[in-house]
Amino acid sequence: MKPSTIVLAFGVALFALPIPGTFVTGALVLLAGALARWLGS
Repeated sequence: MKPSTIVLAFGVALFALPIPGTFVTGALVLLAGALARWLGS
């Protein structure tokens, strides 16, 4: 499994948690994973 896929999965998990602050953190992690995938990592 690619590292960017792991980051994307972690971002989705954070995004779905009903804890304050994880919505924004999850979105930022998803953005980082998408950027890593787009850059070919």
